[in-house]
Amino acid sequence: MENFNSLVSEQMKTMEKLLYLQSELERCQEIEEELKAIQQETELESVQYEIARMKEELKEIHRVFEEQTEEVIRSYQEINVTV
Repeated sequence: MENFNSLVSEQMKTMEKLLYLQSELERCQEIEEELKAIQQETELESVQYEIARMKEELKEIHRVFEEQTEEVIRSYQEINVTV
């Protein structure tokens, strides 16, 4: 049971990262639209680079979260088998 709780705790930390990154990505995309509107090309490129980086990080966090979910499920199933 301790292993299960630890896995769930780690997964919650990952979810917090995921939610934070998603909100930051949305904020950057809003800035991107504003910069496009005022045609600030240099700043626009910087924001676009940051958006691309965040999207890659988000994909990695999603992958980790899915792996953690599978591990939590396996751990829970093991608990049920031993009970």
